[in-house]
Amino acid sequence: MADKEKKVAQNSEVEKATTEESKAAEKVAKAAKGSKKDKPNFFARAGKSTKRFFKDFKGETKKIVWPDARTVLKNTGIVLVVVTLVTAVIFAIDFGLETGIVALKEAAISAGTNNDADANANAVNTNTDASEEDTTTEADETEETTSDEEETTVAASEDDTQEDEKAE
Repeated sequence: MADKEKKVAQNSEVEKATTEESKAAEKVAKAAKGSKKDKPNFFARAGKSTKRFFKDFKGETKKIVWPDARTVLKNTGIVLVVVTLVTAVIFAIDFGLETGIVALKEAAISAGTNNDADANANAVNTNTDASEEDTTTEADETEETTSDEEETTVAASEDDTQEDEKAE
């Protein structure tokens, strides 16, 4: 039995050595394949890839099927009709939006003229309040400011009256 164990141990050692040798041989082979000496330089590789590109390009251009003159004219007519229709639709939308915006502006302006009289009256009242605060410091300026404000208020009320009469 001891002899059998010795033989098994020797066989396993031989297998290990063989396995290690084969792994080392594989590493050497990989290193030899991957070495830069085997690869051609950049220009040689670029030349080959460029040559292959143009060869493939020539093969692809042979596969192109060109339409006849009648088909080209028919397709050109279809394109022109579609472009004309799309142009008409865009023009109609643009014209409609422009007309709507103009109508809104006119409505705002007409509504604004009715409110301008109220805005002028409010502005006069605001100016009166601001003027009264400024005139409390000097008595002479108070009398002049008050008379100016009265004239402005009277003029504004006359304008309001005239506009109301015109509106009616």
